[in-house]
Amino acid sequence: MRVLVVEDEQLLADAVATGLRREAMAVDVVYDGAAALERVGVNDYDVVVLDRDLPLVHGDDVCRRIVELGMPTRVLMLTASGDVSDRVEGLELGADDYLPKPFAFSELTARVRALGRRTTVALPPVLERAGIKLDPNRREVFRDDAEIQLAPKEFAVLEVLMRSEGAVVSAEQLLEKAWDENTDPFTNVVRVTVMTLRRKLGEPPVIVTVPGSGYRI
Repeated sequence: MRVLVVEDEQLLADAVATGLRREAMAVDVVYDGAAALERVGVNDYDVVVLDRDLPLVHGDDVCRRIVELGMPTRVLMLTASGDVSDRVEGLELGADDYLPKPFAFSELTARVRALGRRTTVALPPVLERAGIKLDPNRREVFRDDAEIQLAPKEFAVLEVLMRSEGAVVSAEQLLEKAWDENTDPFTNVVRVTVMTLRRKLGEPPVIVTVPGSGYRI
């Protein structure tokens, strides 16, 4: 899942990003509304965690722009105000969810994951395919009832492949969904991660390489 965190409190923004990365999400961070508009114009995000009170361009205007562009991106709006009127106003702008500060990180993570499931065709919370069972919320993977320990990027790649439901996913798509914008697109990080993931998932192999196209399960 690709997430953009937009928050002018840099310590909070960086803490949220670090926590979401530990949950196997690819996260970019910006600290003002102008930078947010630049990022959403370039990258495809599943979810934008958007502070409402931003410098340069207000969070309300960022939200409006995302809606105007017709993106499948979901917006989780954050604000220091917990008044019902403010929540209603934020939702009327086009935000998909609203979370007042301070918040529990576990709730933020759950809301981000729930919104991420809404950017595509609805899938069950626990994904199952080819004998693999993946639970994004618990960060657990099983093959034939045996638990498999995966690093965050391995988990992220497997989740993207599972969500594709048998469709071929290119290396470029995996890079976009599982890594942030600071990753060199010319590295072999996708190929190496897929190789390690194949080994950990065991025999017979479930990840198929489609020459010239990508990978599928």
